[in-house]
Amino acid sequence: MAMKILPIEIEVPASGPRERTRSLPGTLSLPGPARGLVAFAHGSGSSRLSPRNTYVAEVLQRAGIATLLFDLLTPDEDRDRAARFDIALLTSRLLLAAGWIEGRPELSALPLGYFGASTGAAAALEAAAQQGGRIAAVVSRGGRPDLAGPGLLEAVSAPTLLIVGGDDDVVIELDRKAMARMRCETKLVIVPGATHLFEEPGTLEQVARHAADWFGSRMG
Repeated sequence: MAMKILPIEIEVPASGPRERTRSLPGTLSLPGPARGLVAFAHGSGSSRLSPRNTYVAEVLQRAGIATLLFDLLTPDEDRDRAARFDIALLTSRLLLAAGWIEGRPELSALPLGYFGASTGAAAALEAAAQQGGRIAAVVSRGGRPDLAGPGLLEAVSAPTLLIVGGDDDVVIELDRKAMARMRCETKLVIVPGATHLFEEPGTLEQVARHAADWFGSRMG
């Protein structure tokens, strides 16, 4: 019988000079007992409701890993294309979510990981660089680690898995160059026949399986 996990709707405190909204909605899913917790950083133009990230989150939950999907941008910011590519802003929001996690006794002791897609991968790596040993692992799906700020890729200590579609030639090359700069444990997985969004049959399932294995092996 499949494990039933009831999602919990939460609010992550936000900050920013331009918007009225002061919180970011999110969904926390806690299998019990959880082996760890993965916070998702979605790509530009997406949200916590991304069907691809939601699917990956469900696979992680079945593996005993808690997940947090939340909106990195307020509605006002999301209408601004520049904000969608403001990696420093996205990173600050991911760090706010990490602070929210640390403030909850039932979550703060769990190993913490980040799953980043597209531009969200750069934010995940920047946040991991700033948090050092607190981050157990990072997974990038079709990510743009090259967008991380100067010196930050080199500062990441968390084991990092980069998953790229086999037909996503530009991102494959960008990820290889990023790996050459990183000093932590890294691995590049190329999913044959997949394009940037992993829309081809069976390709997203491979992403989820690789992510679950990577996080699971580092979260106990």
